[in-house]
Amino acid sequence: MPAKQVLSGRRPSVPRAQGRKRPAPRPPGRLFPGPGPVERLRRTQRQLKRAWDRPLTAYYLIFGSALLITVLGLVMVYSASMIKALQLGLGDAYFFKKQFVAALLGTGLLLVASRMPVKLHRALSYPVLAATLFLMVLVQVPGIGKSVNGNQNWISLGGPFMLQPSEFGKLALILWGADLLARKGDKGLLSQWKHLLVPLVPVAFVLLGLIMLGGDMGTAMILGAILFGLLWLAGAPTRLFVGVLAFAGVIVGVLIKTSPHRMERLACLGATEPGKNDMCWQAVHGIYALASGGWFGSGLGASVEKWGQLPEAHTDFIFAITGEELGLAGTLSVLALFAALGYAGIRVAGRSEDPFVRYAAGGVTTWITAQAVINIGAVLGLLPIAGVPLPLFSYGGSALLPTMFAVGLLIAFAREEPAARAALAMRQPKFGWKRAGPIWKSMRRRVKRRPSGER
Repeated sequence: MPAKQVLSGRRPSVPRAQGRKRPAPRPPGRLFPGPGPVERLRRTQRQLKRAWDRPLTAYYLIFGSALLITVLGLVMVYSASMIKALQLGLGDAYFFKKQFVAALLGTGLLLVASRMPVKLHRALSYPVLAATLFLMVLVQVPGIGKSVNGNQNWISLGGPFMLQPSEFGKLALILWGADLLARKGDKGLLSQWKHLLVPLVPVAFVLLGLIMLGGDMGTAMILGAILFGLLWLAGAPTRLFVGVLAFAGVIVGVLIKTSPHRMERLACLGATEPGKNDMCWQAVHGIYALASGGWFGSGLGASVEKWGQLPEAHTDFIFAITGEELGLAGTLSVLALFAALGYAGIRVAGRSEDPFVRYAAGGVTTWITAQAVINIGAVLGLLPIAGVPLPLFSYGGSALLPTMFAVGLLIAFAREEPAARAALAMRQPKFGWKRAGPIWKSMRRRVKRRPSGER
């Protein structure tokens, strides 16, 4: 080794091996390149799947989507009803205040229902059904029942407040029907047709008859959908559904044929002009409202159709005003919230091992989903106008109160899942007595197990 390299402290040069190639230079960029777009997409899918499979996903979806729908509904009720209230000589926030009071009462019902045990819900099924039948009979008594827009389905509570008992009939049928099917299922009787249909179908027909006496075919359609949902969850055969659907189709056809008003509504499907005597006025102006909204709408409160052009702008056709003021983005957001609520309800019903929870959760999900489809389909001109409100969104305290109680049912059922109950138990306050006790005991046991005996 040369003395010059040793004295300078440099490493001596080693002759390169014969035939060894110099490594290719690394292309400019990061030293450790990240995953490609395909790998990132797969990672995102795995993360979303893990999020969907978490025990509290349904719990948060139900609570969050229902809360957002109700809050957005309050905003749209105020915007869509202020002109109507001023035309009636009332304050611009008249309908909003009534809806806000109903929302507060409904929130209380939701919280109570979400904290009630399943046994108490089952115990309430018969009293709720009996009270609902009594009120629906009172509606037909002259001097007690009130008629609104040609439907005799209301009871006056004094002043501006009125009650529609048929809205509570949906909740009563779900609770009572779920309890009945669960008890028969425990005894193994649902495989027999007579036990599957009796007394569920006769009692449902009594409710339907009382509703149809008042002329409210829209509510009767939703009650029929709930009945079909309960029978499907109970395992009814397909031929039964075919027969019942054929029978229901004949009855509906007769009811439509014998009512000129219903015939006009059926004739307005897909209409683009008001037609003779403006019989399609409401359907056409609902389409006008949606068409003028564009992508992001004309702005909150800037609707033109609510200035007397669109009837029932804050009740049955509030979705059209939403499309006009918030545009396609607003309507798709509402649809996404209802889809999330429906998915969460199906998930609760599918994962529960309790028959009552499965039937009740499926019935509530069928109720809210069917009513939303009927209302939005009528606004879009795809279904006849049935006169049903958009759940949790449209104006109407009689519809809002039982619906929020039903959402509370779903929350209670989501909390009852074993994995969800364990996850909620882990989220107790860290410094509470319930959490501090077990930790101290576990630490004492851990200390005693030390071999040296030291503390």
